[in-house]
Amino acid sequence: MKQIFLLVGLCGALTLQAENWAQFRGPDGRGISTEKGLPVKWTAKDYKWQVKLPGIGHSSPVVWGNTVLITSAARAGEQRALQAFDTDTGKVIWTEYLGGNTHPKHALNSYASATPCTDGKRVYVAWGDNDEYFMVAHDLKTGKEKWRKQLPPSLSKHGHGTATSPIIFEDLVILLNEHDTGPGYIVALNKNTGKQQWLIKRRIEIMTYATPIIIEVNGEPQLINSCLDDGLMGIDPRKGKVLWTTPGNFDLRTVAMPVHWKGIVYGSCGAGGKGKLMLAVKVGGKGNVSESHIAWKRQRSLPYVPTPIVYDDHIYMWLDNGIVICANAKTGEEVWNERVGRGDFSTSPVCIDGKIYCSSRTGEFTVIKASPKYELLGRSQLGEPTHATPAVSNGRMFLRGFAKLYCLEAK
Repeated sequence: MKQIFLLVGLCGALTLQAENWAQFRGPDGRGISTEKGLPVKWTAKDYKWQVKLPGIGHSSPVVWGNTVLITSAARAGEQRALQAFDTDTGKVIWTEYLGGNTHPKHALNSYASATPCTDGKRVYVAWGDNDEYFMVAHDLKTGKEKWRKQLPPSLSKHGHGTATSPIIFEDLVILLNEHDTGPGYIVALNKNTGKQQWLIKRRIEIMTYATPIIIEVNGEPQLINSCLDDGLMGIDPRKGKVLWTTPGNFDLRTVAMPVHWKGIVYGSCGAGGKGKLMLAVKVGGKGNVSESHIAWKRQRSLPYVPTPIVYDDHIYMWLDNGIVICANAKTGEEVWNERVGRGDFSTSPVCIDGKIYCSSRTGEFTVIKASPKYELLGRSQLGEPTHATPAVSNGRMFLRGFAKLYCLEAK
């Protein structure tokens, strides 16, 4: 049953795209922001506002202009919610509830783990379980449903649930559903109508949880995917044509997103809370590029769930156990290795003005300097558990816990 509560209209003109955090891990999925003045240490008194959410979720907030959006689920997935909040006050702009089905999931997953994405006109959300998988487009101002596309379900041999987030490219919204119990797919829908534009059928031995990214190669766009059978791979996002692959490298599940830096893409696989293999692949090849375009490999001390940060010629790998490794992004040579975080980590780090923020599952945020010389800058307590990656926009950082959404403002 659907209910829409309209409390206030969206206020203020939309800000520039560069100031928005419109998808999982922000612009281009890089997890990097140039915002200045955000604290490296804080207490509960420093939050501009905090609001209770109608359910639990591990999805990240997304921000467009004066609106922050978040998904949640309650009653074991039978009630799903998409909410819009005013970034200045934390007041609810609208809430839209959707019915759902309970289903098996991993103990560390949730029934609302896929992060929405928005183009400033609509917000796109993917919901999935063992019985159905669908994309819904909502009007950003009102929450009104504009279209819904039913897709083949997402089935997991191990009942871990879904987590891959949709991304927007030009007039397309792209979603990956590479499950391990039958033909999976990568699909592109027209973002205005929901009509299918292309679909690539996929057969994967182990389910993919990594969200793809869009990069530019020689002036042309490429969709970069990270999965078991084809490893890191490049796809023409306009036509749905596979351009290159690196098969025979990954033999475990992919959870962390691929990342891109100066003509190299990075991706990893792993299991049991540990990464096993990271590939650094030079883009620009065609067909199977495993012998010709792999710049380097790393087979020890790797993240499984957290996605790395690439900043100023270095790649920062925040491991699930709290160890952080800084390496040369071009060569893979290790620069430093430090136990930084305390506890286990399921969030991905974000880099804000040269400082890397990441939270443990218990909600302790650790901040370090993004530098070839290790420096701890601060630790702060959220006050509740979290598996969600923060969003950063317009001088604010939005933090999502199991129960609440928080806004921390630059000073």
